[in-house]
Amino acid sequence: MTALQLADVTYFESWWVQILKGIVIFAIALQILPMVIIMERKLLGRFQMRYGPNRVGPFGALQPLAEILKFATKQDSRPHTAIPFLYTLAPAISIMTAVAAFAIVPFGEVVDIFGAKVGLYGIDVSIGILYVFAFGAIAFYGLMLGGWASGSKFSFLGAMRAAAQLISYEVAQGLALVGVIITAQSLSLTQIVEAQEGMWYIVPQFVGFIIFMVAGAAETNRPPFDLPEADAELVQGYMTEYGGTKMVAFLFAEYLNMLTLSLLAVTFFLGGWQLPFGIDPPTFVDPIVVLAKMFIFIFLFMWIRATLPRLRYDQLMSLGWKILLPLATLNALASAILVVTLD
Repeated sequence: MTALQLADVTYFESWWVQILKGIVIFAIALQILPMVIIMERKLLGRFQMRYGPNRVGPFGALQPLAEILKFATKQDSRPHTAIPFLYTLAPAISIMTAVAAFAIVPFGEVVDIFGAKVGLYGIDVSIGILYVFAFGAIAFYGLMLGGWASGSKFSFLGAMRAAAQLISYEVAQGLALVGVIITAQSLSLTQIVEAQEGMWYIVPQFVGFIIFMVAGAAETNRPPFDLPEADAELVQGYMTEYGGTKMVAFLFAEYLNMLTLSLLAVTFFLGGWQLPFGIDPPTFVDPIVVLAKMFIFIFLFMWIRATLPRLRYDQLMSLGWKILLPLATLNALASAILVVTLD
């Protein structure tokens, strides 16, 4: 039974299922992130004609664990000018919002486990896309508080850059998904995946896909859009004064946002857990399919980091407001016209 067929059936997940889901979501995130970190180090090494990590563990595979232990054992410190409570709260906000956004990504349909109906996702709400953007807006406060509460001018400049960049590209990113919403006629992520059974939306919504990926890279501060963390003029941006586990929390949230963006791109444009050519694998394969598609986008982000130089700030703003926003508006308008005409 598919998720669309179960939409008319009222069911409630048990409390132990919800708790188990929360544990699994954190476990998946904590297991994937070290893999992504070592993957990025190795790929950047190959792109730049060097080895990358190769000393800690077999083929350098334990390098992320060594770095986590190093940061965890560092002495905790903060500037005298910092505001202690807000200084500590900022990375916590970034972590919570990143995990909350990760929780809505569907890895499969509703399945029957030991007689209980369980969805292969953390939560499936009827306003799924709005849910994602709501937590994305809250994540903005983590960056702003981190820069402002540090009591450092360079950190505050990085926070202001992050705010301007987030606002500039979130509008275009949201409009890029309007075409998907119009075509699927739903805001639920599971129903959007089901609606792509005949054709993945990357074909009719290719322009929206490109806009979504470019705006997403800017929202997650990935190169060449890493102006909030520009080391040449801001040292490390909004996290300049952070060290130890607090800095790791910011980095954890940043990488988790990249994973979430990749998974959302898979959900909106690459058919989620569906395979092409009508291939229908067993249900337990669905999460593997989603993760495999996700790593394709992760590789793309790393390739772009190794290839493109950092933009100037005026180029960053011009791209967001003068190019992506008009294109996203035209794409939404064209999608609406096509849907009405075909219906």
